[in-house]
Order: sequence, then C-alpha cells, then structure tokens
Amino acid sequence: MTRLQDKVALITGGAAGIGLETARLFLSEGARVVLVDLNEDDLEKAANDLTGPVLTVAADVSRAEDTARYVREAMDRFGRIDVFFNNAGIEGKVAPLVDQKIDDFDRVMAVNVRGAFLGLQHVLPVMIAQKSGSIINMSSIAGLKGSPNVAPYITSKHAVVGLTRAAAIEAAQDNVRVNSVHPSPVNTRMMRALEDGFSPGQGDAVKDQLTAGIPLGRYGESADISALVLFLASDDAAFITGAQYPVDGGMAAG
Repeated sequence: MTRLQDKVALITGGAAGIGLETARLFLSEGARVVLVDLNEDDLEKAANDLTGPVLTVAADVSRAEDTARYVREAMDRFGRIDVFFNNAGIEGKVAPLVDQKIDDFDRVMAVNVRGAFLGLQHVLPVMIAQKSGSIINMSSIAGLKGSPNVAPYITSKHAVVGLTRAAAIEAAQDNVRVNSVHPSPVNTRMMRALEDGFSPGQGDAVKDQLTAGIPLGRYGESADISALVLFLASDDAAFITGAQYPVDGGMAAG
C-alpha cells in the first residue's frame, strides 16, 4: 500500500523546485495533488511534467482572498485536504540589515510569514472538521540559526517556527499535526539567486564556500527534502507534531 493512497495534498509554491518534486513523490504514493503558485503558465508546465490527478490554482499566497480561493477550489474538486505543504517562499535581497529597503522586507514577510499564516488560517478549519490532517510548514536552516546579509529572510523563517508551534498546540485536540522542515542550501533557483546576491558573478565560488560549511559536503537536492515531507505527511509520523526537522547535511549540529 502506498503511503498517501487516495489522500489529497495541497502544495503552495508547487510549480518548481522542492514543491514540484514533492508533488511528484506524493503522486507516486497515491495522492491527489493541488498545486498553487503565482503564474498560470508555470503551473501548466508543472502539471504537464506530472502523472496523476493534479489540480492547479494560480494564487498569491500573501492575499487572503487568493488563499480562500485555493482552499475552496481544492475542496470543490476533491472534497477534503489531508496534507498541506505550506511551502511558498521568496529569498529577498542580499544586503546588510542597515541597507535593506523596507519594501523588500515587507514583501518577504508578506509571502513567507503572512502567506504561511493565511494558509494555516484557511486550511486548519477543513482539517479540524475532518478530525485529521498533516501540515508541513517550510522553514529553513535560516529559521534555526543566524546569517549575515539576509535579515528579512532569517526573520521570516524564524517566524514560521512560531507559527508551527502555536498551530500544533491548537490543532492537536482535533488530530491535526503541524511540523516544520529546515533545509540547508538546496540546488534550486532560490540558491542560485542568493549565491549571485552574495557575490555577483561569483556564484560558483559562493557555492563552494557554503558547501564547505555542510558536514556531509554537498548541497541538498529537492528529493532530499521531499522525502522528509512525505514522512511527515504520512501515518508513519502519526505521533509527531510541533517539531522542527533539519534536513541539512549536519549544518545544525555545528
């Protein structure tokens, strides 16, 4: 028996990277998947790359009305939501804290924090009514440690930990689990942007420097993260809630 047979999984930031890889894995485990992302064309491309029952919804996760709509469309199509991978996020600008623009800070917080909050606010009632569900919030190793020149991102990912812990306690009585995952640098578009931001035109050198700080000696791959997300989504993690899970090649150990 596959681990998510006939379950409905909702994934924000689902058109690429970790979100898309997780959708692929969930489908292989028997799930029906709802992909949410900003751009309709990106979602169509992602859906064409997948095999299985997939619904796509173009939405801005930082907008309450869009969040309500993606939850409503998921319910209209599939009638329930068993797994919510609250994954959408942006990296923001690379600059010292004193040079960060307030508009850039607000945008990072809008997507990474308000988007995660709104997702919880609209999905939790569905799961509470079902008396079951698993929510996995995307944080980062940046949600457990500090790092220079990315203060908005660091702040947002620490905030996700607070949301996770609060939601886990509130939802536990209704058999709804809420956990967060904390990846190291992963080979995705986001890390390419950050590498170039840290040292424009010297992305490969920055990658080598960051890799040197990972005890296992490499960046993560999207499949490394999706495997953990699948575990937390499945009944194998039935007694786990409110937890923070590094998937970081040992970075958090240092």
